[in-house]
Amino acid sequence: MSHEGIRFVSAEQAAKEAEVERSLPAEAVTPAKVRVHKTEGTGVEIDWKDGHRSKWSFAWLRNACPCATCHEEREQSGRYPGEAKPKAHTLLPMYEPPIRPAEVTQVGKYAVKFKWTDGHESGIYSWEYMRRVCQCDACSKK
Repeated sequence: MSHEGIRFVSAEQAAKEAEVERSLPAEAVTPAKVRVHKTEGTGVEIDWKDGHRSKWSFAWLRNACPCATCHEEREQSGRYPGEAKPKAHTLLPMYEPPIRPAEVTQVGKYAVKFKWTDGHESGIYSWEYMRRVCQCDACSKK
């Protein structure tokens, strides 16, 4: 009997997935102010209409790309959004410049899109996705 397509998850993982599935109020996923610190290379900050503030580094956002290819790769490797791919262990590690957006584009009134310096550009970061992956202490504990 094949178990292909069946995924076994722990109770903790199931609880996290259930949390992700719940709907968020409109004020929680509507930005009041968005700051993309492209020139400084530091990341993105969003003040939400419900008074919450979220902040991400560009490296974290690139590793949390919501496109189908990146999402599938993370699922297969067991990584969470924002978690970097493990690096190959070599005697002399190669320098890699920090990931930054080459371009940032607003997508309608619901998202932002980055064209990354590594050439990747297929992820659309919806406001809802951004709020769900908030990295603040309060959201990280949920």
